[in-house]
Amino acid sequence: MLIRNINKADNLVIKTIIQDSLKKRGFDLPGTAYFDPQLDDLTHHYQSLEAAAYWVIEIDQQVIGGVGIAPYSNGICELQKLYIKDNFQGYGYANHLMEVALAFAAQHYQACYLETLFELSAACKLYEKFGFHLLNKPLPGSEHSAMDAWYFLSFEKAVDKIPYSAPI
Repeated sequence: MLIRNINKADNLVIKTIIQDSLKKRGFDLPGTAYFDPQLDDLTHHYQSLEAAAYWVIEIDQQVIGGVGIAPYSNGICELQKLYIKDNFQGYGYANHLMEVALAFAAQHYQACYLETLFELSAACKLYEKFGFHLLNKPLPGSEHSAMDAWYFLSFEKAVDKIPYSAPI
């Protein structure tokens, strides 16, 4: 297993993983990552942002998934595009990607936000395992209108800075 920064050769592979995953689950809809314009060149997108990165995970020199961290607002980053090929799910690879992404995020931000769907219950459990708390609505500026689950993680241990956190 190798986790490394994305490069140009990975762009089409990651785009395919993301879009195939969403389409298989019926989420190839406006308001999801399926239609994100940056999917064509994630390498350039993440390199063009300050304090941002996208990592891919390889098994036997095959890219099987990835995850990104990008700025959101006011010291908050967003965990983005965490996808693993279906036939590699359930082996803990998403855990490894989360560890890398959150270690990076904690060095650059005060907190991390993410958007997902309740129907993706395994993903929701993963986020909660890593300490994310469910919010009752998206943070201002949310771009993925089809999402119905929003999570927040404060990196400041002394004070919990969740903007709002009542269960839905």
